[in-house]
Amino acid sequence: MPTDARHKELSDRVARLAIQEGVNETGFGALAMMRGSRPSIAMPVVYQPSVCIVVQGRKRALLGEEVFHYDPLNYLVVSVTLPVVGQILEATPEHPYLCIRLQLDVEEIGRMLLELRQRPALASSADRGLFVARVNESLLDAVLRLVRLLDTPADLPVLGPIALREIYYRLLTGELGHRLMDLAEGGGNTHRIGRAIDWLKQHYAAPLRIEDLASAVHMSPSALHHRFKAVSGLSPLQFQKQLRLHEARRLMFADGLECAAAAHRVGYESPSQFSREYRRLFGAPPRQEIAKLKEAGQAA
Repeated sequence: MPTDARHKELSDRVARLAIQEGVNETGFGALAMMRGSRPSIAMPVVYQPSVCIVVQGRKRALLGEEVFHYDPLNYLVVSVTLPVVGQILEATPEHPYLCIRLQLDVEEIGRMLLELRQRPALASSADRGLFVARVNESLLDAVLRLVRLLDTPADLPVLGPIALREIYYRLLTGELGHRLMDLAEGGGNTHRIGRAIDWLKQHYAAPLRIEDLASAVHMSPSALHHRFKAVSGLSPLQFQKQLRLHEARRLMFADGLECAAAAHRVGYESPSQFSREYRRLFGAPPRQEIAKLKEAGQAA
């Protein structure tokens, strides 16, 4: 099947399945679909480890000063949890932005690495945790097979994991295979930083001592700081601050907590400091920004 025909079938299927604005879950846990009917403002969001394959429209992600564009020709891989700024660039109600998102299973990728006869070269310690690669026909074929299975739910429990393994195989044998190898192998730099990020996610509300974090992932404080910033674009302290603010935003939007209660829940002792830092990240004071989100009907 020609590449254009694959894209056309994928976009038709995603348009039919992703009927709501934002994230649409599917009958297969690792697979979700996104729809956006108009360009969006640049909004801070937290990306989880995943592969994002756009089938219509265009989006960009900003990590620090770096910009990553992804569209039907280029897919995005997020190897570790990262606070970024996301923005839909091309979308209309007639031709919405449509995207397929697959969560990455690091353990499954690690098991597959053991089966590969020719392993990818290791990534350098300076590699970011966010990267873009060219879509190829083999990857599109594998993704299309998984999406087709959504029409036969009885087949999903058996054939879905097989289709997902093929996608991982295509990723590992593609141009970004070395990045995923570094994520999955215990001694890889990205794997270590991924563990550090998991530690921060579990302890985000507590005061951060870099020595404790370094000890938890068996690195020296200086090496941790250098590699953490290379992967995430942030220092561990900056990363923790953004995790706190995003969680406070979720608590206010989804759980209805008041501003002061949410600030205290995520570790802020000063409500005024929380309000200043929240406004700096999201562009408006907490109450005003949450009111806008509720009016729009969804959090970004």
